[in-house]
Amino acid sequence: MTTRVRNYTYPHDFGRVSDFLVQHYQPDNRDGNWLQPAWEYMHSHPALDESVLDRIGIWEDAGEIVAVVHYEMALGEAFFQIHPGYPHLKPEMLSYAQERLFGRSDTDQRYVRVYINDFDPEFAALARSRGYSRTPDYDRPLSRFALPDPFPEITLPDRFRLQSLQDDNDLNKIDRVLWRGFDHEGEPPAESIEDRKKMQSGPSFRQDLNVVVKAPEGHFVSYSGTWFEGTHRYAYVEPVATDPDYRRRGLGKAAVLEGLRRCCELGATVAYVGSDLAFYLAIGFEIVHTSQCWTKYLDSA
Repeated sequence: MTTRVRNYTYPHDFGRVSDFLVQHYQPDNRDGNWLQPAWEYMHSHPALDESVLDRIGIWEDAGEIVAVVHYEMALGEAFFQIHPGYPHLKPEMLSYAQERLFGRSDTDQRYVRVYINDFDPEFAALARSRGYSRTPDYDRPLSRFALPDPFPEITLPDRFRLQSLQDDNDLNKIDRVLWRGFDHEGEPPAESIEDRKKMQSGPSFRQDLNVVVKAPEGHFVSYSGTWFEGTHRYAYVEPVATDPDYRRRGLGKAAVLEGLRRCCELGATVAYVGSDLAFYLAIGFEIVHTSQCWTKYLDSA
């Protein structure tokens, strides 16, 4: 087999990588690659540094994508998506990450954080042999929830209401609950409305699967984004936020469950979230595996 590596080109390669992730998905994410909705969410996230997307590397064999090395939001991190028949590319991919995806610290020192699944000890051993060290604070767990059938009743406190963005896609209300829900002080800046528009720009984004809790006063106080991947019939949860003034009332749980219930109606049998927070474990999610972070500082500037 002969392969060649080239730079990622957006938007041409976006759909091709999406198709690659769908094609090689295995139940319970045994493939270890990113879930397709995570790839899509990355591209619609306001924090994505689009200026260096061409640093992403794509390996092809006879025109077919067989591997991808990419960052998520900014340089300094590297994730590996690999065709199951091409594990021999991992040493080359690790070198690529170090050479092309490094970031710079506050002291201008070059570094790279690479993410290796905890069920791939050979790849981890390779990273260690090349001077990488474990940095567990940056680990990325993935959790799974087998969706119940029948789906349980979802309850809310009196006068609070579940609805979707299909019912009310008020960007100001969305902006406020996400701003406050991610613990920012005060009210969101006016220019962040553009960020909310971008978050709805993904080709698989569905207003009816993005659920909010509406308070009696009319504003949104909890938000749960849900994605549905129809080929393998799974749901993906991202993002979730609740206004701190309304926490510990079951609102976030209700929003997540309503999004999952809607995915069940579409045929989903399982849901994933990239977290091991107690909030998700209490809902019924269980940790599948962890993408472990390994860090290397390359030099002193």
